Amino acid sequence: MARPRRPLLSRDRIVEAAMVLLDTEGLDAVSTRRLATELAVSGPSLYNHVATKEQLIDLLVDCVLGEVDTSMFARLGAGDGDWRSALTTWAASYRATLAAHPNIVPVVARGPGRRPNALRIADAVFGGLVAAGWPRREATRIGALMRYFITGSALGSFAGGFPDDATVYEGSYAHLDQAHLLAERQQEINESAFAAGLDALLDGLELRYRKVRSE
Repeated sequence: MARPRRPLLSRDRIVEAAMVLLDTEGLDAVSTRRLATELAVSGPSLYNHVATKEQLIDLLVDCVLGEVDTSMFARLGAGDGDWRSALTTWAASYRATLAAHPNIVPVVARGPGRRPNALRIADAVFGGLVAAGWPRREATRIGALMRYFITGSALGSFAGGFPDDATVYEGSYAHLDQAHLLAERQQEINESAFAAGLDALLDGLELRYRKVRSE
């Protein structure tokens, strides 16, 4: 009986294996040498598809950002001017995507570079806001502001950073007498904090929108 053939090496297979390393072990574990070992191939075989670690990271970032939904901004250009709902829906999609792959967030936070899906997102957000009546200058600022807020919220857990040992706070930190309870409620706190922050941010943009439209 013939031996089963090993799946052909492809860029998609490389990215899939790299994503597993990224999610389970972190960004430092992702290297062309490690991937060659994981995929049981020679270095030259891998380099035919991905030449450098930088290229591999770009592929990972673009793969992750490909999951972000931007379809709501196209509707703004079709006459639907509800930019607030569009930003709300997009922010939720963006944050959920980053939350699924938190180890890639520091790279995403550096900016789009030449990554197609990162540029697609920037183009969709900017184009949708301009179509909804925002001046180009303001649309640029909003795109930056939203990216800061979303990536910042995905970098870590505020509640998860507090020790669950009540004795840590006794004596010196009287106002943190309930802080040891935060860790077990971190998902609830993270979600509600993001929602509250997004509402506050958009409330401010509503005021700014009325101002720039009246000038």
